Amino acid sequence: MAGASEDRVEKQERVARVRRELGGEPLLLTSHEAVSWYLDGARTHVSLAGPPVLAVLASDAGDTLFVADNEADRLIAEELLPEDAERVIRVPWWTPPSIAAAEHAAVPEADVAAALRAARARLLPGDRGRYRALGRETAEALTDVLGVVDPAESERMVAAEVSAALVTRGIDPLVVLVAGAARQGFRHPLPTAGVLGDRVMVVVCGRKNGLIANATRWIGEPVDDEPLWGVERAFLDGSVPGARLSDAFAAGTAAYARFGFDADEWRRHHQGGPTGYAGRDPRATASTDDVIVEHQAFAWNPTAPGVKVEDTMLLAPEGWEVLTVDDRWPSVDYEGLRRPLARPYGGTGEAGADAEAEAFVRC
Repeated sequence: MAGASEDRVEKQERVARVRRELGGEPLLLTSHEAVSWYLDGARTHVSLAGPPVLAVLASDAGDTLFVADNEADRLIAEELLPEDAERVIRVPWWTPPSIAAAEHAAVPEADVAAALRAARARLLPGDRGRYRALGRETAEALTDVLGVVDPAESERMVAAEVSAALVTRGIDPLVVLVAGAARQGFRHPLPTAGVLGDRVMVVVCGRKNGLIANATRWIGEPVDDEPLWGVERAFLDGSVPGARLSDAFAAGTAAYARFGFDADEWRRHHQGGPTGYAGRDPRATASTDDVIVEHQAFAWNPTAPGVKVEDTMLLAPEGWEVLTVDDRWPSVDYEGLRRPLARPYGGTGEAGADAEAEAFVRC
C-alpha cells in the first residue's frame, strides 16, 4: 500500500487551515463525506444507512484514527495508508468511534460544517481521476441495463438490474429510483411492482472511493427536452468561480418561466447543487452562500412534470466536463454540452437517435 499522496498532504493542510481559524484546536471528523474525503476515498461504512466505522481526530500532533475494533483489521489491510494504520486506536464495538473520539477535547465537525465544505469543494487531481472513472462506469452500467429492458418489466426488476450492474463495478447503489409511465408525477419514485410502460425514468446515485455520481436517464417515448436543458444551462451559467451558490440557484430558478414552465416549478422539487463526497454538498437553496470554485463538481437536476435532467459535471477551467457519459447512449450537443436523449426500447435505437441528434445539434 503506497504512502500519502500529494492530494492527501494538501487535504491535511486544508484541514490545518480550518483548525488555525479555530485557534489551533483539534478537530474531530465524523461524517462519511469528511472522513472519506480526508482519507482519499477510504470506505467508511458497513451498512449504507449506518454511521462511519471510524472517526479522525486532527491535531498538531497529527491524525488519530478511532476505529471500531471489529472493523480495524479489514480497514488496515484494505483501506488505510501504512502511516494511518500506525495511528489507529481500536474502539470496542459497542462504543461508536465518534463517541470514543469525542472524549478528547476537540471541535466537533458540525461546528465548522461550512468551512469543511469549502475545504473539500476544489477537487484535487486524484479525486478528479477517480471521479471520471466513476462517472464513466455509472453511465456504462445504465447503458448496459436500460439498453435491453422491456416495457413489460417491473420497476423493481429494473432497479435490481441497475443495482447489480453498479455493484459489479464496485459502486454502492445509494439511490436507485424508477418511474414507469403510470408514475411520472413522482419526483422521487421508489421502485414498485408496477410495469415500465411506454416511458420510464431511472435515477441513480452511486458511490465509489467515497465519491458519488448522480445521473438520470429516460427510456421509451421521447419528449421535447430542450426547454429543460435551457433551465439546466442557466444553472450552469450561474455556477462560475467566485459566485455564491445562492446566485447560481437564483439564475437557474428564474429560467423556468423563460423556457415556458410555471415560474414556481422550482418549488416542487430540489434543484441539486454541488456534489462530490456527498450526494449534494450542499443542496442549493436561496440561502446557501458557499463560494463556487474551479474543479468543483455539480449535479443540477431541474425537473418539471414528466421531465428531468441530471448528470454529474466538473467545473474545469476550460468549461464544463460531463462525467456521467457513455458514447453508446444517444445524445445531442446542446450549447456545447452533450445531453442524453430518451433511449428507444430494444437496444437498437441508436440509428434513429443519431438521426434525431443530427437534426438537433446546437453548439
